[in-house]
Amino acid sequence: MKSLKAMATLVLLTSTIVVSNSAVARDKGRNSEGAPVVFVTSQGLYYDSIALGDLPPRGNFQQLVPTMNGLTTEFGPGDEGHLGGRWWIDLTDDGVMNEGDKFFLCPLLGPGRTTL
Repeated sequence: MKSLKAMATLVLLTSTIVVSNSAVARDKGRNSEGAPVVFVTSQGLYYDSIALGDLPPRGNFQQLVPTMNGLTTEFGPGDEGHLGGRWWIDLTDDGVMNEGDKFFLCPLLGPGRTTL
């Protein structure tokens, strides 16, 4: 059985993808109505993003971590290790990318900012 955190994250991401996809045309990819904001720890910056959809679990993915303060990751645009928005969230809480985790495309939109 999935943890409450995993279920909440899945619901958030699913609703975000629907909202973001409907806002792309009218806002040129910048959605101020609920698109995910990601905090990049190595830069100390927040980035808006646009959720584009699920991906099959093949290839390289960067981990995105849900926290009490939102979504965080280690590397962002311009950092070695940033994978351009190919994310995975560890819904199985085992620290390994595997079946049951969430894999999706969600590019970060610059510029980053210091406040949420």
